[in-house]
Amino acid sequence: MHEEKSLIERAQKNDSEAFAQIYEEHFDKIYRYVFLRVRTQMEAEDLTQQVFLNALQSISSFKWKGAPFTSWLFRIARNQIIDYQRKSSKMQTTTLEMPMAATDPDPVDIVEQEIDIHKVKEAIGALTDLQREVISLRFAGELSTAETARIMGKKEGAVKALQHSALAALRRALSEEWDYVEEV
Repeated sequence: MHEEKSLIERAQKNDSEAFAQIYEEHFDKIYRYVFLRVRTQMEAEDLTQQVFLNALQSISSFKWKGAPFTSWLFRIARNQIIDYQRKSSKMQTTTLEMPMAATDPDPVDIVEQEIDIHKVKEAIGALTDLQREVISLRFAGELSTAETARIMGKKEGAVKALQHSALAALRRALSEEWDYVEEV
């Protein structure tokens, strides 16, 4: 905690190396969280970059209030996603999926993996917004229940209940989907 505080203080004094270290340490978690919320690679990359740009521009206003620095970053990410969703609900978009790298020469395996990814995306898409957010923060963002509650402005019990219902819904949706595939 002391090292992180020192790093943040250096970044607040416009130390570009300190901010670069913050970026490296937190980029993957923020990206995974954003990706699960917007579900396209290109948008997730753009939004994640915007999160860190916003963080860089406002890091001087960050104050330690007992919450980890990551909570502040995830709050920025959450707000960025909300803004994005508001704007995109007004525009009609088409999703373009990025082709997978050909690391596996077996096309059958690649197609099966794509089908599985599509099923998981559909199952996540069927969750409520709050359930998706909890799943994104807890599993993609690797945050604790307490941190997730703080970011969402909810009580820990509510986060646990949302997580439980989301996982149950995912389990049902995916087991039904894979049971159907095995029957065929």
